[in-house]
Amino acid sequence: MGTEGIFAAADLGASSGRVILGRLSDGVLTTEEVARFDNTPQTLADGLHWDGNRLYAAIRDGFREALARAGHLDAVGIDTWGVDYGRLDAGGAWFEAPFNYRDSRTDGVPERVFAVLPPATLYGITGAQVQPFNTIFQLVAGAGDPGWDEVESILLMPDLFAHRLTGRSVAEVTNASTTALLDVTNRRWSDAVANVLRTEFGAPLPHVLPELVEPGTVLGTTLPGVLDAPVPVVAVGSHDTASAVASVPAENDRFAYISSGTWSLVGLELDAPVLTEASREANFTNELGIDHTVRYLKNVMGLWVLSECQRAWAAAGLTSDLATLLAGAADRPAMTCVLDMSDSRLIPPGDMPGRLAAMAAETGQPWSSDPIAVTRVIMDSLAVAYASAITEACRLSGREVDVVHIVGGGSRNALLCQLTADTTGLPVVAGPAEGTALGNLLVQARAVGAISGDRWALRAIVRASEALIRYEPEPSKGSD
Repeated sequence: MGTEGIFAAADLGASSGRVILGRLSDGVLTTEEVARFDNTPQTLADGLHWDGNRLYAAIRDGFREALARAGHLDAVGIDTWGVDYGRLDAGGAWFEAPFNYRDSRTDGVPERVFAVLPPATLYGITGAQVQPFNTIFQLVAGAGDPGWDEVESILLMPDLFAHRLTGRSVAEVTNASTTALLDVTNRRWSDAVANVLRTEFGAPLPHVLPELVEPGTVLGTTLPGVLDAPVPVVAVGSHDTASAVASVPAENDRFAYISSGTWSLVGLELDAPVLTEASREANFTNELGIDHTVRYLKNVMGLWVLSECQRAWAAAGLTSDLATLLAGAADRPAMTCVLDMSDSRLIPPGDMPGRLAAMAAETGQPWSSDPIAVTRVIMDSLAVAYASAITEACRLSGREVDVVHIVGGGSRNALLCQLTADTTGLPVVAGPAEGTALGNLLVQARAVGAISGDRWALRAIVRASEALIRYEPEPSKGSD
């Protein structure tokens, strides 16, 4: 099925990053984590930023370690979250650390944009779910920032790091589709959207938007001195969810997926976007995937909610160990309190237990501040949100599904997986936990010719490489 190859994937999430070394041999991909690092935002005078220079150094050092362990690398690739970008001058220098999407500078901006670009019009072009931090709103919020007359291009986060590796400025389409600046039907930048932002808000578009490339594009080799040997850099499915979906070990298209981590991305893989008014009202997004697919999905708050609670409980000297919390929560009654996991109040860091308690009070539901009880509420609420999103996605797209695949860190959470099976009434296949890294590695391997075939061939390698766990639904438990 495949020839041998050795690859390294940098996979960055909103709270941490890692570099994974992948060895492909005879249709089986084995992985090894060679570096892990924190991704802690910086609060600067003008707001919340990512420490981009430190992140780049961690990626580079991780690739260096992978190269040292393996002796050679056939390629490297980078995936991150979406929407955030950095500004570059003509010499490739950064103007500032990239803003963090949780910064408050976009508060009220969507309403300003929609006053001149109606939501239905924007959705009909971009198919993008409205989130206050979408790139379109960040650009409007930052249109008055100094330095735009010197900006050569803006690059999304994975492309920003790839530029430092190779010197090439591009926008890989799976990440570009999170911006609400892309015509999702033809996979090109939208002149219509750019013109509105330029004329109405002074945003420097479209000239700062870089060349678009599809996942699997070889950008070039690393610049001299970056690594100890020149290595090809591949633009993978650089949005982490695109890489995660590429690794879903499905055998046909009758599946729903949940990429479960800091965020939960819940949806279907389609051949074309769904741009109906009903889809817009349901706030589904049409993001792009590998092999010209569309990731039709909804953003649901993920394990961020629990991790923020854990931070608060640890600071207060309360139980915060994940295994203890989940074991205790499994013995608690189901569905005593279910909260809206799409509530925007859950996005910022801070007093998460207090916000959840306020939401319970607003809806007249019983509440206990005991960490195990709160953990059960979060797990139940996530499972209900997953089931609702899958039902809506199937209704709006006309697709039927037979199985739910959970990939990412949440696939290790047995309670969440079983609750998802119970609430959806569908079997859940959990794994791979390192789905994003696997998808990243497999797209690299195909790009440099180590494997061939379509996305189903990539998924066959995942099935051959990973131990998957199947959870059968117990519907009565989903409705206790």
